[in-house]
Amino acid sequence: MYAAERQQLIERRLRADGRVSVVDLAQRFDVTTETVRRDLDLLETAGLLRRVHGGAVPIDSGSTAEATLVERRSVHSAAKAAIGARAARAIGEGFQGSVYFDAGTTTAAVAQSLAPRLRAGGIEIVTHALSLAAELAGQSGAELTVIGGRVRGVTAAAVGSDTVRTIENLRPDVAFVGTNGVSAGFGLSTPDPDEAAVKRAIVRAARRVVVVADRDKLGRELLVGFGALADVDVLVSDAQPDAELALALADADVEVWNA
Repeated sequence: MYAAERQQLIERRLRADGRVSVVDLAQRFDVTTETVRRDLDLLETAGLLRRVHGGAVPIDSGSTAEATLVERRSVHSAAKAAIGARAARAIGEGFQGSVYFDAGTTTAAVAQSLAPRLRAGGIEIVTHALSLAAELAGQSGAELTVIGGRVRGVTAAAVGSDTVRTIENLRPDVAFVGTNGVSAGFGLSTPDPDEAAVKRAIVRAARRVVVVADRDKLGRELLVGFGALADVDVLVSDAQPDAELALALADADVEVWNA
């Protein structure tokens, strides 16, 4: 295969998956990792991608880049559904208590998987995500508390000091938390400071923290950190973390569940 052909395939893979790995590409094309790195360097110079540790991401995936809620709903929807189903098992049979749902399409997938349990009653639901609250409000039998505040249009979620203070006065039994990035060195991160403040409050308040993140989030570092790996009890994803992240998660005593 000529280098130009290989680079075109790398571009296609990047558009489809949102991220490419040097090791995965080397195995896919049966070439050395040095060859893949040269390909990625050339594509970055041409302005077609951005190099990150271990691979590359689309050129618009900077530390402050953030897709809208509508855009994210159409990305990796099958993977998010699988993650949601796997994460829902963190709520054991007969569980009665409180569950906090962070904003996001993957946390919404968890709520959808838990819908029959929520309709049965006995679980107090808390969220600051308005779109998710609207869906949950239609669940007959569900007990729902919605936390208010200033609403960010990008995520349709409440943020701000009032939102944070309210969460700080809660102690949910389980929190399902979304993240834009999870890495060995930086932990959990997101592009927006206001979103980070809310997520940080959720992580600190919950007795058990279940982070849900599709494969695009693994290894990424966004602008604002909101939690260390040691703050997480369970990470649920549709891909296995790379060696560096897997070691850091093990050192932090985080359970990793594969969807």
